[in-house]
Amino acid sequence: MNIRSLTRGDGVVIGAAVLLFIASFLDTFDGSGSDVPNAWDNLGLVMSMYLGGIIGAALIVVARALPQPRKVAGIDLGQFGVALTVFAAWTAFWTIIDPLGAFSDTFGSTDIETGSGLILGLIAALLLAAGAVATPLVPALQAALVPAPRPAAPQPYGAQPPAGYGYPGAPQQPSAFGGPPQQGQPGQPPFGAQPGPAQPSGGDFSPFWFAVPVPRPLYAEDGAPMPIAELAPGTWYLAVEQGAQGLVAQTQDGRRGVLRDASGIQRG
Repeated sequence: MNIRSLTRGDGVVIGAAVLLFIASFLDTFDGSGSDVPNAWDNLGLVMSMYLGGIIGAALIVVARALPQPRKVAGIDLGQFGVALTVFAAWTAFWTIIDPLGAFSDTFGSTDIETGSGLILGLIAALLLAAGAVATPLVPALQAALVPAPRPAAPQPYGAQPPAGYGYPGAPQQPSAFGGPPQQGQPGQPPFGAQPGPAQPSGGDFSPFWFAVPVPRPLYAEDGAPMPIAELAPGTWYLAVEQGAQGLVAQTQDGRRGVLRDASGIQRG
């Protein structure tokens, strides 16, 4: 799981879920004679409104952080999570309109008022559903929750950025100037050396490191419609050439593919 793949919209979802969890412990009703002090004493309410929304938020965040989409019975986890958040907001709205429901004759409607748990729960559920639905539609919510750190200085082709970026665990290679070893891929020239046949030909293009602002799919160079990988924010990838379909990039495990949407990428 990659935390840096989370967006600002996911941050709104997480915050609303925390608020919803706190609201579940507050009083559902205010007034004398009430036997339902909070949502945990009403199984139907806590499962449909409070836990339903929290589980939906967890599914959204997990689906976003996974490198590849996960489906259960053909349903995407993130989409199922969005549906749960909307259902929680729907339940909260009608519950606060008629908080007693079938118990109105038992408790009476004159001495019972809506408690802080339902009021705060409604606010949290509406905020949760709004964040889940609006994230794919609002560009501001699609920005990375944790911005990708920039490397100390641009690196030449064949050399690795400082520790923590690019390919983790790559073997060490000695520097061309006799300095400390640097990280690089096996078979790539050391710092300061001219790249060999792996350097792409064509025009004035020079390979560079880049990071994506939001998760972006990487497609095969043969034009296949299905993605072969997903580029995640917070990780530096190597752009090796400019192809006809888009920017040709190399992933951490050495796979090459086409990044068809290169808008807003951050160059190293």
